[in-house]
Amino acid sequence: MESVLLIVLYVSLAIHIILIGVSVWRVWRGENIIDRLIGADLISTLTIGILVLVALFEKNSIFIDVAIGLVALGFVSTIALAKYIADEQIF
Repeated sequence: MESVLLIVLYVSLAIHIILIGVSVWRVWRGENIIDRLIGADLISTLTIGILVLVALFEKNSIFIDVAIGLVALGFVSTIALAKYIADEQIF
């Protein structure tokens, strides 16, 4: 049973890494600033998922604490960038 869980975790980690690659491409080549902001927010979310997966691999809860800190930082930065975009009205 533990080997099945390990396989699922490895597949999930591979999917997250592929999705981060797609998101980086979206941030780099986004059509407008809103697409880039959403891509950056998605990278933050996927990084949190990877940290949780690593915590499950290593059986160490410190990665969960780092993920919680990253959640707070990502939320504040997304709100700040959205407010900046709304004030500049760059659509």
